[in-house]
Amino acid sequence: MNIYEGNIVTCNRDNSVHRYLIEDNGIIRFSGNELPAEYRNLSKIALGEKALLPAFADTHLHYSSYAFFASTLDLREARSLAEIIELIELYIEQNKPDYVLGFGVSAHNVREKRLIEKIDLNRAFPRMPVMLIKYDGHASVNNAALLKMLPEKIRSLRGFHSGTGQLYQEAFFAATDFITKKVPLIKLLRNSLQGFDFLADKGIGMTHTAEGVGFPRDLDVDLMRVVARGLANPFAVRLFFQTLEVEKVLKRKLPRIGGCFATALDGCFGSMDAALTEPYLSNPVNRGILFYHQEDVNNFVKKANRAHLQVAMHAIGDAAFNQAINAFDEALKDYPRADHRHIIIHACLPTEEGLEKAAKLGLGIAAQPAFIRWNLEPPEYLENILGSRVQHLNPLKKMLEMGIMVSGGSDAPCTLPDPIEGIFCACNNIISGQSIAIADALKLFTANAAWMSFDDGQRGTLEAGKIADMVILNKNPLSMQPQQLQDLQVEKLLLRGKEYRTGQGIAKLLLNCLSGK
Repeated sequence: MNIYEGNIVTCNRDNSVHRYLIEDNGIIRFSGNELPAEYRNLSKIALGEKALLPAFADTHLHYSSYAFFASTLDLREARSLAEIIELIELYIEQNKPDYVLGFGVSAHNVREKRLIEKIDLNRAFPRMPVMLIKYDGHASVNNAALLKMLPEKIRSLRGFHSGTGQLYQEAFFAATDFITKKVPLIKLLRNSLQGFDFLADKGIGMTHTAEGVGFPRDLDVDLMRVVARGLANPFAVRLFFQTLEVEKVLKRKLPRIGGCFATALDGCFGSMDAALTEPYLSNPVNRGILFYHQEDVNNFVKKANRAHLQVAMHAIGDAAFNQAINAFDEALKDYPRADHRHIIIHACLPTEEGLEKAAKLGLGIAAQPAFIRWNLEPPEYLENILGSRVQHLNPLKKMLEMGIMVSGGSDAPCTLPDPIEGIFCACNNIISGQSIAIADALKLFTANAAWMSFDDGQRGTLEAGKIADMVILNKNPLSMQPQQLQDLQVEKLLLRGKEYRTGQGIAKLLLNCLSGK
């Protein structure tokens, strides 16, 4: 039994801050200001200036991809094309790989202000296959040696550009699937296990992971199924299978379907293929791409909804947002459900009418607050391609005021899983009038996140009867100014009342995975 005394930030509906919390056998037994008489003489853990909160959650990341890329070549901090080449050369020297897979190239954070190109990679690496995935996870730059590896059928897909070496849309997804099939099982396992230590460092105790990106026999999905059972890993893992094939999900007895990739309705702003109702300002003939016809999306959502699955779909542009809204509307007219908790992921440029309907339908929005202040996709770039529409990006305050349930995620590996950074961005929105209160920002990653996966009865707030997944921060965020929030630090993650230790549960989880349990 542990009794905590100090700043107990409950993140409950009333935003209560209590004085005491009692944890016993992984369950919160009491949270309040007056300690029951039988506990008053027992020793207490004094928090002082620190604060105890519910463990954070990340409600949209691609965990297997994030963990895999974290072990390969991260190029997000490169500040010139020459530095990118140097990092690739160092990676080859240290790892002796058969091919290079890097992540995070952008035109916006390098001195040359352009994306690295096929000709640059060919000159430096004429024989070593190189695939560099853009920071947004929706396109890649490849050298000639890598393009040679790809099957002929990929070359005929939309988005394949042999001349520039750039892959977009279906060609990119297919090429990514092809490459990930070459990842050895043991490497996938090792990366997946190590990734949880990073999440713990950021105070994350629950993840909503979108899986299904081409690993053989959907290996990433089944690996996360093992983790989600909690046999050896203390994290709460909620799996979304990125597929349009409802039967695949039902066969595995999963309650959720969707995410990005196969269930992405459009692209992204970085590749200018997010679907818009009006053309891009910088390209008057381009409105982006809707990957599917409205009828196809309607039929998918209807089928999944009738199967009592929770559905999540990626929609960044306003045209894609409207398409998602229309599909959910039709599905719920076809088969009404009172508590479906369907989700639109991103919703970066929602329409007013669409938000009103989202509130009416009871949809959730899994937002990425870190997109608000993203150096790899800066405001000046967005203004250049969208014009005045940037003033309508990520309207978190409006969404909350309309009664929409909004949660926070990272879209890792696009941005790193870091709820404190997300909280800071939500409270310091660069769009005038759209910053939210600190208490509301905390809920994006706690109470609201738990609601998104039907976990609100067990997690998300520090209330009696709930699981004691908690995080200790160095300061009480509610006593800080919004601009100070980046000074917050995670001091300890407690899962079921016990401090998380690096590598916790790895041996047993590895054994379960290898034995197929």
